[in-house]
Amino acid sequence: MKGDTFMSRSKKLYNSDLAPTPSNKKNWGWFEIFNVWANDVQSLFGYTLAASLFLASGLNGWSVFLALILAGFFIMWLVNLSGKPSVKHGIPYPVFARVSMGVFGANFPAMARGLVAMFWYGAQTYAASTAVALLLTTLFGASTGGEFLGMSSTMWISFIFVSVFQIYLFWQGVDLIRRFLNFAGPAVYVVMLVLMIAIWAKAGGGLLSEVGNIFSGGTRSGGFEGLGDFGAFLAVFSIMVGYFAAVVINFGDFARFVKNENEMKKGNLWGLVGNVIFFSFITLMITGGTIAVFGEYVAQPTDMVAKVDNVLLTIIAAFAFFAATVGINMVANFIPPAYDLANLIPSKINFRTGGLITAICGFIVGGLWVSVITQMGMFPFVNTLGAILAPVFGIMITDYYIIKQQKLKVDDLFTDRPNGKYHYNGGFNQKGMIAWILSGYIAVGSVWPNILPGALGDFFANLGGGGGYSWMIGAALGAIVHLAISNKK
Repeated sequence: MKGDTFMSRSKKLYNSDLAPTPSNKKNWGWFEIFNVWANDVQSLFGYTLAASLFLASGLNGWSVFLALILAGFFIMWLVNLSGKPSVKHGIPYPVFARVSMGVFGANFPAMARGLVAMFWYGAQTYAASTAVALLLTTLFGASTGGEFLGMSSTMWISFIFVSVFQIYLFWQGVDLIRRFLNFAGPAVYVVMLVLMIAIWAKAGGGLLSEVGNIFSGGTRSGGFEGLGDFGAFLAVFSIMVGYFAAVVINFGDFARFVKNENEMKKGNLWGLVGNVIFFSFITLMITGGTIAVFGEYVAQPTDMVAKVDNVLLTIIAAFAFFAATVGINMVANFIPPAYDLANLIPSKINFRTGGLITAICGFIVGGLWVSVITQMGMFPFVNTLGAILAPVFGIMITDYYIIKQQKLKVDDLFTDRPNGKYHYNGGFNQKGMIAWILSGYIAVGSVWPNILPGALGDFFANLGGGGGYSWMIGAALGAIVHLAISNKK
C-alpha cells in the first residue's frame, strides 16, 4: 500500500517543499508564531497605515483604537480557522487550496496570492531601503546626484543592498529566517518605545493636548468622506482586516511547522492581538507627538527620526526599522510565493528558485514604487489586493469545515489520477472557480465601482469608504456562493 501511495505521487504536484511536514520538523512553538505577527504588525508600512487611519477616518481616536483591537481579534479567529488543517496535516497553503479548487485549479488562487506577495515584497523592500538610506545620510551626508524614477543615488544604493541581503537570507533556509524573526520582533519594539519617549520629551506638555485633538475626531479624508461614524468604524475595521488578508490566506505556510493547535492559538492571541494593541497605542502617541513637535503629521518613521536629529537614535532606529521591515517581507511576501511558485511546477521550481523569482519581480515593483505605484493611493491599493484574495479564504474555509466536514485525504492531494478525491473535472473544481470569479469581481468592484453594472455600481459608489469593506464583502460572498452551488461530499 505504501508503495502504491508513493507511485501515485505526481511530479506535477509533489516535491519535498510541498510535502507534509514530518513530526520531527514541527518545532515551532507559540513564540515563533508571536514573532511572525510581531514582524507583520510593526513594519514601516504598517505604521504609516495605522497612523493614517487615526487621522483620515475622522473618528474619535478611542473609536479607531477599538476598531483596530476588534480587527485583531477577528483576524485571530480567521487564522485559527485557516491554520488548523495545516497544523494537523503539515501542508502549506497552495496544497490546502487543492481541497476546494482541485489539484490543478489550486494554481490560480496560489498564484494570485503569489502575485500579491510580489507586489508587497517590492513595497516592503523599498520601505526597508529608506531605513538604510537614513543611516547612510546620517553618516555620510545627503546624496547630490540626480534622481532616477523618483529615487536619489543613496536610495538606489540602499534599495539594491536590501534586495541582495534578502536574497542571502532566504537562500540560507527557513531556520535562519526563523532566527532572524525572533531577533527582529523584540528589537523594533525597543526602538519604537525609545522613539516615543524621545518625541514625548521634545513635545513636553504639548503631546497630551495634541493626542486629545486626535481623540476628538476631525475631517474625514482619503475615501472616508460621506460616511457616518458607524460606517467609518466598519471601514477602519475592514481596512485593517484587508491589510492582513494575505497572511490570513496563507497562514498554513507557517502553521505547518507548529507543534500543535494550542501552541498556534496561544501564539496568535499574544502575537496578533497583543501586538495590534501595543503597536496601535505607540502609533497614536508618536503621531500626536510629531504634530506637537513639528507642527505637522510626519507619515514615515524614518523621517521622524531624521527630524529628531540624534545620531545615536538614528543609527539604532535605522537598524531596527530595517530588521522589522525585512522581517515582514520574509513572513508575508517571500515564503508564500516561494511555495506558490513551487506549486505551479514542482518538478522544476523549488523553494529557493521560487524565492529568487519573487525577489526579481519585487525588485522591479520596488524600483517603480515611488514614481508609479504609489500614485494610486494607499487605501485603494490595500483594499484591491484584499478584494482579490478574500473570496479564496471564504471558499477554502466553507469547503473544509462545512462541505468536507474537516475530513481530508492527504495522499489524494498529490495525485493526478482521475479517481483522486480532489481531481474533480480534469483537476479543476469548477464550482470553486466560479464562486471565486463572481465574488472577486464584486469585491474588487466595491473598490472601483465603475467596473460594475448599473445599480450595483451605483450602490458601492454611494456607499463611500473607498472600498474599505472589500475584504468582508469578498470573503462572505465567496463562502455563500461556494456553499450554495456545491454539494456536501
